[in-house]
Amino acid sequence: MALTQQTPVVKQLGARTVGKQYQSVLVMIAVTLALLGGIGSRLVYLQLVEGQYNRQLADSNRIRLMPRQPERGRIVDRKGRTLAGSRLSHAVFLWPIANREAEWQPIVKRLANVLNIPAATIQKRLEQVGYSSPSLVRIARGINPAQVTALAEFSHEMRGVRVQGEAVRYYPYGDLAAHVLGYTGEMTDEELANREQDGYRLGDVMGQMGVEAAFESQLRGEWGGQQVEVDSMGRVLRVLGEKSARTGNNVTLTLDLDLQRAAETVLGDRNGAIVAIDPRNGAVLAMVSRPAFDPNLFSTHISNEQWQQLQGQSFPFVNRALQGYPPASTFKIVTTTAALESGSFSPSTVLMTRPYIEMGGIQFWDWNRQGFGPLSFTGAMAWSSDTFFYQTAIRMGGEPLIQWSKRYGFGRKTGIELASEESSGLVPDQTWKRENLGEDWYIGDSINLSIGQGFMQVTPLQVAGMFAVPANGGYRVTPHLLKDQEEAKNWRESLNLQPETLNILRTGLRQVITGGTEKAMNVPTLPANAGKTGTAEDPPRKSHAWYGGYAPFDNPEIVVVAFIENADGGGGKVAAPMVRQVLETYFNHTQPTGATGKAAVQSD
Repeated sequence: MALTQQTPVVKQLGARTVGKQYQSVLVMIAVTLALLGGIGSRLVYLQLVEGQYNRQLADSNRIRLMPRQPERGRIVDRKGRTLAGSRLSHAVFLWPIANREAEWQPIVKRLANVLNIPAATIQKRLEQVGYSSPSLVRIARGINPAQVTALAEFSHEMRGVRVQGEAVRYYPYGDLAAHVLGYTGEMTDEELANREQDGYRLGDVMGQMGVEAAFESQLRGEWGGQQVEVDSMGRVLRVLGEKSARTGNNVTLTLDLDLQRAAETVLGDRNGAIVAIDPRNGAVLAMVSRPAFDPNLFSTHISNEQWQQLQGQSFPFVNRALQGYPPASTFKIVTTTAALESGSFSPSTVLMTRPYIEMGGIQFWDWNRQGFGPLSFTGAMAWSSDTFFYQTAIRMGGEPLIQWSKRYGFGRKTGIELASEESSGLVPDQTWKRENLGEDWYIGDSINLSIGQGFMQVTPLQVAGMFAVPANGGYRVTPHLLKDQEEAKNWRESLNLQPETLNILRTGLRQVITGGTEKAMNVPTLPANAGKTGTAEDPPRKSHAWYGGYAPFDNPEIVVVAFIENADGGGGKVAAPMVRQVLETYFNHTQPTGATGKAAVQSD
């Protein structure tokens, strides 16, 4: 038998082997097709069903939003001199998506040590925006050079941390005009919740008081930023899009820097206020309140030590120019007006003044404890006779005093742009007294009101408005801080005073200077001027001191009112010399050398 010849058994075994191999191939093909089908189905699902989501996820890992905060508009005085501007500072930002939540923990601890910020504060900021956020979030502002260096040294250990420059608010004159300008600060969570609909975002800065708050919408500007592509290390590969930040608008105030500086200097470290306005249109030329604060402290981060130091002062954030106090004898302008306009007295009236007047078993004394003999209205104003004005109140009653107080603008806000910080003051009447004290209005209340005592409360700004009435010929003006080109008539309203009333007011206030209680204002360094002193009782504390005046007498351009809280002396001794120096700055372009507090004449 030949060797190549196969038996039927061998043929059968070969066929079986081929069949098995064929089956294995089929199985392998089936498995491969199943695997490819699964992968293909998954790819189809990822591409078609979840494609947009996954593209967004990929973009979030390589695309970073780099917002640029707008530079805030400048605040300038009436001559264009900068009162509030910007300076370059450094801030620290985090890129939340750069790390997982657990990876942020050591970085947060390192940042807390370098920046001297509680780790919990940084952690809260990350949680607020979310760890998947692709936007930069600021955690610190105004860091110092040592902190910038430290962050650079540890940058390899702090992925997702970025130091970048930004403009922060800067007040070149420190605490000068602090209460008018106000300050800026990062928004609290509550403020953000209330303003989010206006386009504010986490970490935004906004005005917190004063002009900064009142003109926030003009000063704020508009955010810009860049959309950039970055690599795994956070390095920028290319800029995908850019929108320039829009700088806020500048705001020009009616303030005069030189006059403001003079008023700040003469008030010194006394608690009180000085206000200067243009009586023709109500433009505020100067407004000072003491104690004050440096608004630069709030532009970045105020330390606990600095905050405690501020809190140790006597309410440094209260603008005393807008708070209520008893007006004392300055109010005799209103009393004279009410007495004459009510018809209870004629312009030629003469009354006998005495040491005191007794009413209801109570003795109401004159300030000099002697009286001045017979006086007319102008003489009573010149010598500030209390018993003269007591008699006018007894005859006409309290109602004309109350009504004319309101017509002069007392008991309501003036209309100045700082309305949220302004007190309305108080004009008491029978309704108020019954509601608050459960008592009727007595004649003694009218007597006290006639000399600006009792329950009456007015602000230094309101008193400046009162002096503007005789100065400008009988118009109540609306004080304002925003400088514009509106005509004066748009800022004032006539009180329709009789010519005789206006003449007596002007003559009486002039005689205060020429031969009355404040002859110290009759100096060659000033043009002819008019004014009135006031000393308000504030038991058991020392009395407050007032002086208000205007010049030139024939064509007034400026009214200045000084108020000294719990002063050691009367209005003539303490407040009048301050007004004199402010007026000298206005007319002679000089600057006072320091605070003052003495005068030749002591009066009420």
